[in-house]
Amino acid sequence: MSFLAVLFALLLEQARPLGRGNPVHVGLRAWVRWCARNFDAGQPHYGWLAWSFAVVAPSLLSLGIYWLLNDWLGWPAAVVWSVVVLYVTLGFRQFSFHFTEIRDALAQGDEDRAVALLAAWRQVNVSEVRRDDLVRHVIEHSVLAAHRHVFGVLAWFSVLAAFGFGPAGAVLYRLSEFVARYWRHKSTRQDLPVSEALQQTAADAWVIIDWIPARISAMAFAVVGSFEDAIDSWRNCELRASRDNDDIILAATSGAVNIRLGDGYARAAPAGAPAGQERRDGERDSVAGQVPEFAHLRIVVGLVWRSVVLWMVLLALLTLAKLLG
Repeated sequence: MSFLAVLFALLLEQARPLGRGNPVHVGLRAWVRWCARNFDAGQPHYGWLAWSFAVVAPSLLSLGIYWLLNDWLGWPAAVVWSVVVLYVTLGFRQFSFHFTEIRDALAQGDEDRAVALLAAWRQVNVSEVRRDDLVRHVIEHSVLAAHRHVFGVLAWFSVLAAFGFGPAGAVLYRLSEFVARYWRHKSTRQDLPVSEALQQTAADAWVIIDWIPARISAMAFAVVGSFEDAIDSWRNCELRASRDNDDIILAATSGAVNIRLGDGYARAAPAGAPAGQERRDGERDSVAGQVPEFAHLRIVVGLVWRSVVLWMVLLALLTLAKLLG
C-alpha cells in the first residue's frame, strides 16, 4: 500500500506542514549530536560506528514498529505508521518556504534580501553567493532540495517497502542526507567539533545511498521535460571525471528545460572538444541552453510537479498490479 501511504502523507503535509523547530526534528538533531559526542573518536571505524547509531538505528526502529503494528493490528495500522514516517521525512513544505520567500524578493526587485535568504538557506555567508548568477543558484538549490526531500525519499521508500521493509528506506535516506550536511556544518562551530574522519564517513555513505535515487530523479526530469536534451546533457556529464550525484541531477534538469545549470551540461560538447565546436547531430553548439531568468523559476516548478505526478502514477500502477497479482 505504498501508493496510499505516499498520497496521504503528501496531502497531510500540504494541509498541515511541520513548522520550524518542531519536536520531531529537534529530537533528531539532539540524537545526531549525541551520537557524534559519544562515538566520534577521530578514527574511520569510530566514524562508521557513530554513523550507524545516528542513521541505521532509527531506520531499524521504524522498521520494527512497522512489523509489530502489521503483526498485531494488521496492515491498516502499518499503513498509518508509514504515513506518519513519510509525513516527517517527505514533502515540499519542508523547504518550499525558502524558495517562495526568495522568489517573492526577486519579484519585488529586492536582490539584497534574495541574496540574504539564499545564503541562509544554503547555510553559507552572504559573501559566498554570487549576485551576477542569483537565479541560477536559486534554481539549482531548489532542484536539489526537491530531490532530497521528495524524490530521493520516494525512491528508497518505494524500493524497500516493496520488499516488506515499510518506511525504513525513507528514514535511512533522509537521515543519511541530514547527518552529512549537519556534521559538516557543525564542524565549524565550537559547541560541536566534528572530526574529519566522521565528516568523511558521512559524506561517503551519502554518496553511496544517493547514487541510485539521483539517477532516478534525473530520468524522471528527462521523461517529463525535453527527453533528448536531458539525456544528452546527462551523457556529457558522465564523461566528466569530476561528476557527482548532484551534477547528474543538474545536468538532466538543464537539458530538460534548456537552461544553464551547474557547469552548463545542457547540449554541451563532449569533454575535450574545443570551445564553440558544433555538434554533428543537429548543428548545435556547446552553449548550454539559455541563461536562467526569473521566468524560469515557474518552468522548473512545473517540471518538479510533473515529476511528482509521474511518481504517483507509477506507484498506483505498481499497487494495482500487486493487488491483481
